[in-house]
Amino acid sequence: MDTNAYLRSHIRTVPDWPAPGVQFRDITPLLQDPKVFRVLIDTFVHRYMDPALKPTVVAGLDARGFIIGSVLAYELGVGFVPIRKKGKLPFTTVEETYELEYGSATVELHTDAVKAGDRVLLIDDLIATGGTMMAGRRLLEKLGAEVTEGAAIVDLPELGGSGKLRASGLPLFTLVHFAGH
Repeated sequence: MDTNAYLRSHIRTVPDWPAPGVQFRDITPLLQDPKVFRVLIDTFVHRYMDPALKPTVVAGLDARGFIIGSVLAYELGVGFVPIRKKGKLPFTTVEETYELEYGSATVELHTDAVKAGDRVLLIDDLIATGGTMMAGRRLLEKLGAEVTEGAAIVDLPELGGSGKLRASGLPLFTLVHFAGH
């Protein structure tokens, strides 16, 4: 079995959560089994150890991007910065608001989290509409960093996020694709 199929087999689908008709892709089984978690992290590590792709910083999106991103940063020997939901960071921040299906949300980043010239890998667990990752990218770029790639475990291509992110010029790396919503 290839790595992507192996990882996919450990993602649980929860029907009708958080709303009727939604097929929620739950990554917690990937994290619970130490062998599976290692395969997941090693897949990212092997990609980003390549000098052409190695970031100087990993930025993780709230909240599941923290889990993957912090371990990946540790393995790569680079720093980790969290991009949080509004009101969660204690120091001076920059913020970016983005649209959701119903309403909007705001994410924040400490103003000293990255510096001009940093090469940042932006990571989350899943790409759906792409709004969170796009907002994270804009925050990092406001501070002068270059987002070299967006990464996620799961892509839900039918929701259009990965297409929008690629169309904006952001290279993406995802491990598992699920058709449908």
